[in-house]
Amino acid sequence: MKPNTLKTAVLFFGMILFVSTNLFGQDKHQRPEKPPTIEKLFEDLDENDDDKLSKKEIKGPLKDHFSVVDTNKDGFLTKEELEKVPKPKGRKPQEERN
Repeated sequence: MKPNTLKTAVLFFGMILFVSTNLFGQDKHQRPEKPPTIEKLFEDLDENDDDKLSKKEIKGPLKDHFSVVDTNKDGFLTKEELEKVPKPKGRKPQEERN
C-alpha cells in the first residue's frame, strides 16, 4: 500500500469511529424531563412544613420570579399562588400531561 493510501485509510476509519461513537452516545428517544408538580415542589422545598415557601426555601428559576408569583406580597408562595402562574406557551396544563 502506498503511504498516502495508508494515511487516507487510517484517517477514513478514524472519522467513522469518531462519528459512530457520537451517534450511539445520544439517546434520540429520551424525553425532556417534566417539570415537578406543585405537590412535589412543596415536598422538596418546604423545609419547615408550613405549607408555604419563603424566598430562602426557593431554588432555581422560580427564585428569579418570586416577586411576580407572590401576588399577595406576603413574602411567601402558597400552592394557590403557584396554581395561578401562567403555563409556558407550547406546554399542556399539568393535568393533561399525566
